[in-house]
Amino acid sequence: MRLILKFASVNLFFAVLSCGVASLAQAQQDKDHTLQAMRDEMARAKTRLELKIPGTDQPVRPYYVEYRLLDLDVRQVVAQFGTILSSTRARNRFMDVEARVGSYRLDSSNFVSDDGFRGFIGPTGSVGIDRDYDSLRQDLWIATDQAFKEAVETYSRKQAYLSSLARQSDIDDFSKVEPVQLIEPLVAPDWSTRNWDQEARDTSAALRAFPQIYESRVTYYLVYATEYLMTSEGTEIRQNRSYAAIEAGLNALADDGVPLNHFYATYARIPADLPSVDAVRKSLNVTGSELMALRAAPAAQDYTGPVLFEARAAAPLLAQILGPAVNGSRPPVSFTPVMEQMLSGLGGKSDWVGRLGSRVLPASVSLVDDPGAKDFKGVALLGKYAVDEEGVRAQKVTLVENGNVKNELMSRRPGPDFQQSNGHGRAAFLNDAKPTMSNMLFSSTETLTPADLKKKLLDACRAEKLNYCIIVREMDNPTLSLLHQEDFSELLASFGGGAGTGDRLPLVLFRVYPDTGREEMVRGSRIIGLNTRALRNLAGIGNDNFVYNYMQSQVTGFAGTALGAFGSAQGGIPASVVAPSLLFDELEVRGARGEAKRLPLLPPPPMTATK
Repeated sequence: MRLILKFASVNLFFAVLSCGVASLAQAQQDKDHTLQAMRDEMARAKTRLELKIPGTDQPVRPYYVEYRLLDLDVRQVVAQFGTILSSTRARNRFMDVEARVGSYRLDSSNFVSDDGFRGFIGPTGSVGIDRDYDSLRQDLWIATDQAFKEAVETYSRKQAYLSSLARQSDIDDFSKVEPVQLIEPLVAPDWSTRNWDQEARDTSAALRAFPQIYESRVTYYLVYATEYLMTSEGTEIRQNRSYAAIEAGLNALADDGVPLNHFYATYARIPADLPSVDAVRKSLNVTGSELMALRAAPAAQDYTGPVLFEARAAAPLLAQILGPAVNGSRPPVSFTPVMEQMLSGLGGKSDWVGRLGSRVLPASVSLVDDPGAKDFKGVALLGKYAVDEEGVRAQKVTLVENGNVKNELMSRRPGPDFQQSNGHGRAAFLNDAKPTMSNMLFSSTETLTPADLKKKLLDACRAEKLNYCIIVREMDNPTLSLLHQEDFSELLASFGGGAGTGDRLPLVLFRVYPDTGREEMVRGSRIIGLNTRALRNLAGIGNDNFVYNYMQSQVTGFAGTALGAFGSAQGGIPASVVAPSLLFDELEVRGARGEAKRLPLLPPPPMTATK
């Protein structure tokens, strides 16, 4: 699974660099023949593509055809302890063709048959990087033919299955939208502003100060992309997106042999906006110091009582909990209940759907998703975009108002509560678009200062006569902190099935003793049952908003579920959550249960702090 998460430098997607609309002639001026090739082949598909099925009077034609193309220029540098492990640059172009048979009411999409997923994505493959007209038309011709034939077969299977049901859904399969024309000037990648290889050496060398770290990886991941979209409805889009990340994972063993992991991540809309070498070195030094403190910390014990999530931990916690909840689209029709069970277990089905007007958060709380927001009090928000991956203009959506559900994030796949898209159909690397958060802002009209919130925690601790209470300072992201596939697979085996019902992984956690106020770091805990219902009656909300920029995973089976918040730059789409500290009246925290490994026979070799 770890290898899948790291797949290929191509699972991306990104914040829009500009929203300026150029004339259609712009594509001709910059010698980009992509749109013209797509336009000409689309015209043939709309007017001439049909399949005559024996025994039927009317030939079958697609009612909707979509061409998507992703042009990527990716730079990746991986370093460890001051030395380069790899440095690559790759230019690739990928296309995806989707054809839909039937009608907006009932079509060939949104169906999981006995053959597995069908009808989500048409043929996908590589195309030439030279933007050549003839070559691309040839590729589109073959891909369109294949996508249409697959859609006809899937539609037949879907109709046969639905006819066996006593009651069919009255929800449409696809929503209509107004066509969008958006042709941006091409942006040339700029790699010359900084020496990325040397920066990777210099920043990763900071971890030489911690010889007890067994392994580390510091990865610079820099992307320039051009996305194309053309539909038979008339939408034509060419937009530039870029993204940059520095991600680090490191591991060690505690004195008792239990594995420990930590991570660091920072993101920017363009490579030039990444933090300086000195800033990254300081952050990596903090990360390394926390990992060393975890090595010396006692193992966590079972605990039930009040828990305070400081803002640095509360924001990623909300990303995990709210990601599935705000999705208003219905799941695909499944040939087998196994898929239904899997979606429920991972949290892929929203428990807010069907609850419009119901209270799901404290009455003082509002929840807004705003793809147009550039920053929050000067801190850049990564989830900004103008048009989603389905060609729908992004809209600001008030999801919760005064604690009550008011709206949901929608793609072009309708749901029980809403039929129309509100521009939140997002995806990476030509994947199936799903309703996904952009910039999520959690706010409250009733807040406390961090000091008052901690005092409230300690007062509750004394009232319940507990020896200590819990403060969580940072949540884990195992996609980044675990460096090996077998470690990630082991985690999924023990954790994945409970993620949808509320299992959470704190990384930096402290006991705080009410008599003295002393704090003690502990390691290896897991929080149980922390789901949307636990958010309904929060004991306290801080006024210390924190901007959490992160990647939402697009790995199949993760996207749109409770595991979706565990993403990386190589396999996700950018998003932001703004949230303050949160105090819970009572949570269950399980103690450490990690399996110990044998310690090295020799101590670590001497290592200089800098190279």
